[in-house]
Amino acid sequence: MHRTLLALDLGTKTGFCVGACDQGSDHQISDVWDLREARSSGAGMRFINFRSQLNKIHAAYPIGQVAFEEVRRHLGTDAAHFYGGLRGILMEWCEEHSIPYEGVSVQEIKKHWTGKGNASKEMMIAECHRREIPVKDDNEADAIALFDLVASRP
Repeated sequence: MHRTLLALDLGTKTGFCVGACDQGSDHQISDVWDLREARSSGAGMRFINFRSQLNKIHAAYPIGQVAFEEVRRHLGTDAAHFYGGLRGILMEWCEEHSIPYEGVSVQEIKKHWTGKGNASKEMMIAECHRREIPVKDDNEADAIALFDLVASRP
């Protein structure tokens, strides 16, 4: 029985990577969810859109495990509040669906992917390109790296 993993880099542009994480399986789908709201919408719409994206991906690929990038330091208060909101919604959604979840430190993800725990966004993207994985931005690159890390565990 395979387990389907969803790896997330939470933010206004949430990177995701989903796929089976069995030995020998290398089929994943990745992209970026743009959670910016329209000017006419309330700020809470970003959270509704995030939950909607989780429901859509779960309907298409029944999720058996979730991993997310655990950020401990933010450049601004607004970013910290938004991240905390997304993290809370994700945890609640996982509990509602009985899906195990875990946060993984930024440094652990970067060290796994590039060999350097302090790798830059550009280094994360460059490693995707080195592995011949096309990515839109660093958010998608981080989600792919997180997926690879968690999928490589026994």
